[in-house]
Amino acid sequence: MEQLKTIGRELAMGSQGGFGQSKEFLDLVKSIGEARSKAEEERIVLLEIETLKRRLSEPEIPKRKMKEYIIRLVYVEMLGHDGSFAYIHAVKMTHDDNLLLKRTGYLAVSLFLSDDHDLIILIVNTIQKDLKSDNYLVVCAALNAVCKLINDETVPAVLPQVVDLLAHPKEAVRKKAIMALHRFYQKSPSSVSHLVSNFRKRLCDNDPGVMGATLCPLFDLITIDVNSYKDLVVSFVSILKQVAERRLPKTYDYHQLPAPFIQIRLLKILALLGSGDKQSSEKMYMVVGDIFRKCDSTSNIGNAVLYECICCVSAIYPNPKLLEQAAQVISRFLKSDSHNLKYMGIDALGRLIKISPEIAEQHQLAVIDCLEDPDDTLKRKTFELLYKMTKSSNVEVIVDRMIDYMISINDNHYKTYIASRCVELAEQFAPSNQWFIQTMNKVFEHAGDLVNVKVAHNLMKLIAEGFGEDDDSADSQLRSSAVESYLRIIGEPKLPSVFLQVICWVLGEYGTADGKYSASYITGKLCDVAEAYSNDESVKAYAVTAIMKIYAFEISAQRKVDILPECQSLVEELSASHSTDLQQREYELQAVISLDAPAVESIMPSDASCEDIEIDKSLSFLNDYVQQALEKGAQPYIPENERSGMLNISNFSNQDQHEALTHGLRFEAYELPKPAVPSRIPPAAVASSTELVPVPEPSYAREIRQPASLPPVSDAGSSELKLRLDGVQRKWGRPTYSSPALSISNSSSSSSQKSANGVTQIDSVSTSNSKARDTYESRRPQVEISPEKQKLASSLFGGSSKTERRPSSANHKVSKANIHASEKPQVPKAAAVHTEVNHEPAPDLLDLGDSTSSTASTVDPFKQLEGLLDQTEVALTANHGAAGAAKTPDIMGLYADTSLSGLSSSVGDPLPTNRDELNLASELSNATRNAQSGVTQLNKGPNPKDSLEKDALVRQMGVTPTSQNPNLFKDLLG
Repeated sequence: MEQLKTIGRELAMGSQGGFGQSKEFLDLVKSIGEARSKAEEERIVLLEIETLKRRLSEPEIPKRKMKEYIIRLVYVEMLGHDGSFAYIHAVKMTHDDNLLLKRTGYLAVSLFLSDDHDLIILIVNTIQKDLKSDNYLVVCAALNAVCKLINDETVPAVLPQVVDLLAHPKEAVRKKAIMALHRFYQKSPSSVSHLVSNFRKRLCDNDPGVMGATLCPLFDLITIDVNSYKDLVVSFVSILKQVAERRLPKTYDYHQLPAPFIQIRLLKILALLGSGDKQSSEKMYMVVGDIFRKCDSTSNIGNAVLYECICCVSAIYPNPKLLEQAAQVISRFLKSDSHNLKYMGIDALGRLIKISPEIAEQHQLAVIDCLEDPDDTLKRKTFELLYKMTKSSNVEVIVDRMIDYMISINDNHYKTYIASRCVELAEQFAPSNQWFIQTMNKVFEHAGDLVNVKVAHNLMKLIAEGFGEDDDSADSQLRSSAVESYLRIIGEPKLPSVFLQVICWVLGEYGTADGKYSASYITGKLCDVAEAYSNDESVKAYAVTAIMKIYAFEISAQRKVDILPECQSLVEELSASHSTDLQQREYELQAVISLDAPAVESIMPSDASCEDIEIDKSLSFLNDYVQQALEKGAQPYIPENERSGMLNISNFSNQDQHEALTHGLRFEAYELPKPAVPSRIPPAAVASSTELVPVPEPSYAREIRQPASLPPVSDAGSSELKLRLDGVQRKWGRPTYSSPALSISNSSSSSSQKSANGVTQIDSVSTSNSKARDTYESRRPQVEISPEKQKLASSLFGGSSKTERRPSSANHKVSKANIHASEKPQVPKAAAVHTEVNHEPAPDLLDLGDSTSSTASTVDPFKQLEGLLDQTEVALTANHGAAGAAKTPDIMGLYADTSLSGLSSSVGDPLPTNRDELNLASELSNATRNAQSGVTQLNKGPNPKDSLEKDALVRQMGVTPTSQNPNLFKDLLG
């Protein structure tokens, strides 16, 4: 708050220059500084915003007042409030010719707007004009705004002017032009890729400020492409030497150190250029050594330069003398009472031990002190150092320390990080199988579900593959120790879910492998786990699968399987589970138990968890079965691309998927409707027929769009496509469904990828160096070292210095499956036999089109519909003949009467009284009832007799009033 008050006073005092005093602004700053609560401050700022809105809305505001309002608005925005209502006034102020107002406008706009703001387009013209100004202060103000406001789209508009300013006589303009080009490179590298040579030229500028500004873009360019700037090593070394020898003006000194920030930037660049390049590194040795000797270590900035020198020495080609000097500096850092310097010393030591691991032994007690320091940041940095210096001789001490620290912290993120480090070190440097299993148990037990799932999978894979390459006894010992430890832990309460999954998997795979524990004992433990963690479906799934494995191994060994009562109750519970995964596992368990020993052994072989699964894509094992079925008269399989005359739902789904993959939207226009095709059946032919047939309605030519992979569907003997209504419910007439077409889908098989694991070894080259003259012990002769620290130091640093690492779990040994796979002969693929068969399409009961354009049906569809009537009705029709026909509700006759007579179907129209037409309808109705006696009733759900009668009566009542045709209505009612 004091800083805000100071800034406010300075701004207010600046507004007084030549324009009078602004008491309102001083009162605003004073009132905000004296506010006792956030609510009071909010009230003051909101009141100021209302005042500014009212003042800015006034016409013809004087320039001195506008400048003051913009400064007050900057103060309001600094406090976190919105001042967007006045942004346009700040933009207008940048157009002013007055230098003070223009600079104030540029300052306000740079603070108010972002590079993607809508008002940026209003400033580009002003910036272009100001970049060509004769006043270099105006040019500098415009360049400051360019760095903040110009985006990718507006870079080309100002780029030529900025490039021209690189030759400006004023060094401040050249420096800001370099900064603007650097900003352009960060926003749009392609826009300034052709201007890289300008950075090289400005590196030799006479002004140190311009040269220092050029180092920043060159560092970014060298980071991306080192080889293109190898020729600048001599130039960088020469500049660094001049800086170290104090040849720059005194104005660049900071705490009596010559241009320290330029030195730090140059050391970073040299570290990049000298990495892995002995020839380039040799040119740097002398100047880096001079900085080590001349740099003052009494100030923070001097220690920063020394730390950067250590980073440079650790990056370039190693030099023994420089390594010795770096070790001395590290020793001073570690002996300091400042935690910041200790942190720098630990970090620098971690960089040097990659080159020379012996350096860490010189500072072993200092590292232990940092490990026990109460500063948590320093302790974490020390653990990173211990991780880098871990070897097989000290892995137990380091991992135990890490686990103890992991237990003591509450930061879940860092606890996960420490757990992953412990797992990695245990996999690489484990001295024994028992220690490895115990360490992993501790990690899972205390880190809980924070442990990455991949760690659990790697642990299971490691136990399955084993440590040794061909030593089966070592692998069996590892698995036995894992089973014993897990049986001891499984009874503890509140174990993490991931750990329980590992336990269940190990017990299922190797619980009875050594014969020490019986199947009943292991399955009882697994049932207890499933019962204790009944809410965790993953744990229950692992437990059920483990039980199935144990029973399968028992059946394969031809031993009697005794299912425990608790296991039987678990199976019954899972059979009614809402989880389909648990139900599936329960069904698999019951299926495996019911099989014989050879089948179970082929399905679930023992110790085959790491073997690759081979998939026969051609399904050649079914060849004999298919051949036998064909010999017995089965229809051969027809591939989808050879089928004709049928459409199924899968075709349309394939079409939708194909269209979704090809494009998202369809832009082609809809097709125009085709004209109606008139009916070719004369009414006289229908009237003379002895059977009831429907009068065809006007049909339209239809076209069905099909995917390119399918052949066009055509009916036998037809030249035009018909709309298929299979599976579609009728919206009129009888409430029935037409029979759906047979849908045939092809089955596909997935392929598995096999990967071979190789062993990679990393060779590290270490150079020996002399020990530092000033060791940690020699500087502290008066302090007595406790025996505990001496013992810990000997455990951490006293072992062999060879950093031999075991191969990771993914590279332990070649999977057994690869060996078996090489021995198995390849199964020849059976050639698929395809026979083309012409299938007759099923009759479409709703197809009322032209009878000549489709295949003639052997069964009258309307006879099938009439068969839905009750058998008693059919018998009644056969006994009474024509006399009783008038009293039977003739549903089809009603439809025939209305359709054949050609009458209008609108409600209220009277029935025709023409005698010939009624006789024709009566004859057709009698013929229909006589044909019903030979048709059997189809059993399709409940008897629809009542609904059909009601439907006929309602339709007839709606068409024929009783007052106009009472006789016909009486005959219909019987």
